[in-house]
Amino acid sequence: MDQNAAPDTAQLMEQILYEVKRVVVGQDRFLERVMVAMLAQGHLLVEGVPGLAKTLTVKTLANVVQGQFKRIQFTPDLVPADLVGTRIYNQKTGDFSTSLGPVFANLLLADEINRAPAKVQSALLEVMQERQVTIAGESHKVPSPFLVMATQNPIETEGTYPLPEAQVDRFMMKVMVDYPTDEEEYVIVERVTGPAVQVNAVATTDQLAVLQAQCRQVYVDPSLVQYAVKLVSATRTPEKHGLKDLARFITFGASPRATIGLVEGARALAMLRGRSYALPEDMIDLVPDVLRHRVVLSYEGLSEGLDSDALIAKIMKQIAPPARPLEHEKRAA
Repeated sequence: MDQNAAPDTAQLMEQILYEVKRVVVGQDRFLERVMVAMLAQGHLLVEGVPGLAKTLTVKTLANVVQGQFKRIQFTPDLVPADLVGTRIYNQKTGDFSTSLGPVFANLLLADEINRAPAKVQSALLEVMQERQVTIAGESHKVPSPFLVMATQNPIETEGTYPLPEAQVDRFMMKVMVDYPTDEEEYVIVERVTGPAVQVNAVATTDQLAVLQAQCRQVYVDPSLVQYAVKLVSATRTPEKHGLKDLARFITFGASPRATIGLVEGARALAMLRGRSYALPEDMIDLVPDVLRHRVVLSYEGLSEGLDSDALIAKIMKQIAPPARPLEHEKRAA
């Protein structure tokens, strides 16, 4: 990364976070993960009860970076055309025209994605992976930058459709959002019941695209990449990493997308923390978020009350992060 550009980059990201936090109270970890996903050009799956400022966070961020924000409320009666768009016949001209759907936005919020049937969920697959939509054989590119944030409501299970593994794997991270503290809730009530706060647009989508390009230049030491490979490999073949007891609890491990997500996420988090190189703690912070939705538990694991977070914690305890000095530290010495 260009060291001359680093102060400007850090200052711009600080301004973005400051403006968002003028509206959103607490949820620091969630907001950090949203920024990581945006810089790393990944997508976010969020699980939490209603009313925890998930929509407000993304909408405010869109206003701050002057991006287009769209929200889709997923319901059982949705059809794929409601998301991606369709062809419309004009009787006056006798021609067909294409009406683009709400996926054409910079920040797309897919609210309660597990309430829609599989054919609607799968309509997001192409746009999430290829960042384009095909309607009647014609491809349409979505705006850049592009971030999908899908939410799941953990309270109700009636009338819900679990996401297929192929789609879950396309989300870079799954973030759990919890209730605010008493102090934070007091500030929330004061802020919501008081005068409305108007956020300032401090960046543009073009500047965000530059930040994304700079993020790809953050240095990641090969030993850190190897650490990511070992962690993901341990979810597939635990016995090879001294975790034979875990094998019976796991049906499927994480795919190579998880390894890529760990490296790209560590880059983005290092950049958010004002560095041009990633450290082991950057990656360690993101491991649960990147892996928890990719590790499929066996029936035996579920029957014993285990969850993926518990298994990931055991894997992280067994596999130590790189202890030797990273290359940039050697050069500095």
